Amino acid sequence: MPIYEYRCRKCNETFEVIQKVNEDNRDLRCPKCEADRPERLLSAFCAGSAKGGSSSQAPGHSSPGHS
Repeated sequence: MPIYEYRCRKCNETFEVIQKVNEDNRDLRCPKCEADRPERLLSAFCAGSAKGGSSSQAPGHSSPGHS
């Protein structure tokens, strides 16, 4: 199951929830203030390289000591 990131519309708390792909946020509540219907955020993800590069770096960036 994927991890989705949400932000509370009332207190701006950001939190993560593991839920099914087709599940919505109707029953979610902010863990800080318990407001309902948080906003789902678009999260960045990182794609690995098949050429042995580090998957934790953005394209076009090299590690220190590498050219």
